[in-house]
Amino acid sequence: MTLFGYNLDGQQITALVSLLAVLALWLVVLGRERGYARWFRQWEADRKNRHDAEADRDGRKRGHKAGPWG
Repeated sequence: MTLFGYNLDGQQITALVSLLAVLALWLVVLGRERGYARWFRQWEADRKNRHDAEADRDGRKRGHKAGPWG
């Protein structure tokens, strides 16, 4: 097989296919990791909103600590 004027044998073709497969795998993993990070940020924001809503409902102020040291 000839690619860009170079003759490729079976071993080089296998290496090229393997490199392309690894690149495709990394692209899939990167997409899933970004999706997980986006989901986790949203989950943390929702959790903080629920906590703040519960604190407001109970009459506590955000950042106000009760006790002998604060």
